Amino acid sequence: MLTDIEKKVVASLQGNIPVCQRPFLALAETIGIPEEKYLDIVARLNEQGIIRRFGATLKHQKSGFKANAMVAWKVDETRARAVGEIMASFQEVTHCYRRDPAPTWPYNLYTMVHAADEATCHAIAGRIATAAGVDEDDYTLLFSRKELKKTSMQYFK
Repeated sequence: MLTDIEKKVVASLQGNIPVCQRPFLALAETIGIPEEKYLDIVARLNEQGIIRRFGATLKHQKSGFKANAMVAWKVDETRARAVGEIMASFQEVTHCYRRDPAPTWPYNLYTMVHAADEATCHAIAGRIATAAGVDEDDYTLLFSRKELKKTSMQYFK
């Protein structure tokens, strides 16, 4: 069971992190505790497995990326991990994960790539394919047309 102050810390981490020199100080101040105490609580919740992950969400449209593609890859399962590691090493890849293929959808690896235009996304996918040893016929690009939702989980208000 979390204490009231722990719930406040978790709630403060659910939104946008301030873009400033000491973002955790700013967050600590919003809930009225010292920065050191705030960081101690975050560290303890992480050690306990209550906070398992802390990550940034890139708002790619606001960052100047106009083309965003999920690349679906068909890779032999015996090579999936090694190929995924190669793919994930590319600077243009923001996500890389494996999913089970379906009878009518043979793809099992997925990467997200972002670029200034669709042609550049295709070129990036081609470079990734070459590096990973994936044939041109074994991947397809699915371009984002409209963002419908991008929110984080909310545990506490």
